[in-house]
Amino acid sequence: MTTALFSEDQRDALQELTNIGMGQAGASVAAVLGEFVQLSVPRILVLKPALIPAALERIVGAEKVTAVRQGFHGDLRGEAVVVFGAAHCRELADLMGYDDSLDEAAERELLLDVSNVLVGACLGGLAEQISAEMGFSAPSLMASEAEVATLLDVSRMDSPCALFVEVNFRLEKRSFACHLVMLLPEDQILVLRDAIDRFLASL
Repeated sequence: MTTALFSEDQRDALQELTNIGMGQAGASVAAVLGEFVQLSVPRILVLKPALIPAALERIVGAEKVTAVRQGFHGDLRGEAVVVFGAAHCRELADLMGYDDSLDEAAERELLLDVSNVLVGACLGGLAEQISAEMGFSAPSLMASEAEVATLLDVSRMDSPCALFVEVNFRLEKRSFACHLVMLLPEDQILVLRDAIDRFLASL
C-alpha cells in the first residue's frame, strides 16, 4: 500500500471532507426513502490497482453483488462505484413501495436512481468544500449478481496507484446497506491533494 501521497493532516482533512459529503448524501437518501440513514466513518486507502478487488471483498464479503458505476469529471476525474448485495436490492424495492417482485428493468432503474442520488450528493458535497467544479456521467449497471473479485478489471488501470475511499450507508430499521467506493488515478490524487492544501490554507 502506498501512503506517502498524503500527509497525516491531508488524510485527516480528506476524511472530514468526505464525512461532510456523506452527511449530505445520507440526508438525500433519507428524504427519498423516508428512513434514517446510518453512515460509517469513511475509510481512505491509497492502493495499487491489483489490491483493490481484495479491499472490496473485505468490505462486502463473499456474497454476490450488483454494482453501478458513475464517472465524474471536471476539476477532478475518476469513477464512483456503488455496490449492493442481492438481498439488499429486494429490501430497497420494498422500501420504495414496490409490492410485487420487480422485473429486471425496474430493479435496474431503481438501483441507478439510488446510486445517482448517493454519488451526486456525496461527491458533490466533497467538491463544494474544496471549491471544485464537478460533473457526472449517467450511472450505468456494471455487474448484476457477480462475484466481487470480478467487478473491476484492474489490468486496465494504467495508474500505479489509486485512491480508494469507502463509505457505507445503512438504514436504521432495515437490513438495506450499500457501499460507495470512489476511485481516483494517481494524477488525480495529486490534484485532490493540492485542493486539500488550498482548503487547509483557507481555514
